[in-house]
Amino acid sequence: MGRRTAWATLLGSAVLEAVWATALGESAGLSEPVPTAVFAVAAVLSFVGLERAVRVVPLATGYAVWTGLGGALTVLWALVTGAQPWNPLTLLFLAGILVAVAGLALTERPDSDSPDAAAEPTASDA
Repeated sequence: MGRRTAWATLLGSAVLEAVWATALGESAGLSEPVPTAVFAVAAVLSFVGLERAVRVVPLATGYAVWTGLGGALTVLWALVTGAQPWNPLTLLFLAGILVAVAGLALTERPDSDSPDAAAEPTASDA
């Protein structure tokens, strides 16, 4: 898996994290069949995607991006659907999470032991 594919997989897994978290909330203690099934499938796919992505993306960065973006998307969905009331501070803190996640992604450097590290030049190579 190349770096771009790993990052796309990581981002997709973060979206799936928001899906499974939302479905878990709708499952009424895992007693509602459809939200429970959505939760189970999305959770498995989310974790598998995370595992595949961190084969290329450093684990600490990948996990922070996965949890940060997944959590922010979960809150954003709750705000959009009216499940959670919004206020300006909520939006400010959501923006802070997203800025932090973007910062981690932008400052991530490949491990020198990674097979992709030699294939892709870094800014310092220019």
